[in-house]
Amino acid sequence: MKKLNKNTVCYRMSCKNKPALYVKQDEPFCLETMDAYGDRLFKKDDFFTKDMWSSVNPATGPIYVEGTSQGDILRVDIIQIKVRDFAVMFVEKNFGALGKHIKCNETKRYPIRKNTLFVNDKLNLKIEPMVGVIGTAPAGRSVLNGTPGEHGGNMDCKVITKGTSVYLPVGVEGALLCAGDIHALMGDGEVCICGAEVSGEVTLRTRVIRSFIPTPCVETKNHLYFIGSAKKLDEAEQIVLDKAFTFLNRCLNMGSNDSARIMSLAGDLQICQVVDPLKTMRFALPKSIIRPFNSGVIL
Repeated sequence: MKKLNKNTVCYRMSCKNKPALYVKQDEPFCLETMDAYGDRLFKKDDFFTKDMWSSVNPATGPIYVEGTSQGDILRVDIIQIKVRDFAVMFVEKNFGALGKHIKCNETKRYPIRKNTLFVNDKLNLKIEPMVGVIGTAPAGRSVLNGTPGEHGGNMDCKVITKGTSVYLPVGVEGALLCAGDIHALMGDGEVCICGAEVSGEVTLRTRVIRSFIPTPCVETKNHLYFIGSAKKLDEAEQIVLDKAFTFLNRCLNMGSNDSARIMSLAGDLQICQVVDPLKTMRFALPKSIIRPFNSGVIL
């Protein structure tokens, strides 16, 4: 299996990035990843300074997926996620909604053993590794890895875990896929700026989907999640609701009124993160309510 070293990273998702690895569709490959801080924080007085923000969230890649063209949709299967034996979290005074409560800048290191994050002598938490940054190169522009968008990027969506599939737009030939920013554990909202940041390895497989589905989208065993990012949460809400409605109405041929009613009855509006330059939300639709209407769209 092809493997790309974690030193082969980019800090922007851009059509100008030169491919670091070429893969065929349905070919598994492995990416080593740095943590969100570029593997630079290890102890209490290691700080993430302002001049480091341009290099936040290094993503391994880009990956050139053979047979992809602008306008395609790329399905990325998350086959496996492995993490190192410790995580770090950096909190910054006066940054983010909780910043007013932070007394001083501080890095905290947490051991990880047997799939457990040891917070202190009284508390340990089962890890749930997820990919924070995954995306393709937008056409004609570049986006810093710290920012989410319609290309994917720093969505910090905790449902992007082992066994899920991420649907992303192909903006340029080859897609130029990148991934990184693995978290051993993160709650919805990522309200303290970060999750349990780790370096690690993620094994992926890609495939072109010619049928239509609003992107970015995540498919799990039981749900489809439509993702959107904007400066304000109510704007992100409108984006994800429009995507879910479009899927039900256009892809599954439900009537407009039925689509809206089903979304209100069975859908769940959820927050991914509120700490990036754009805030990210997702709207969950159970696959159980989609299957009776589905005529082989994607499921």
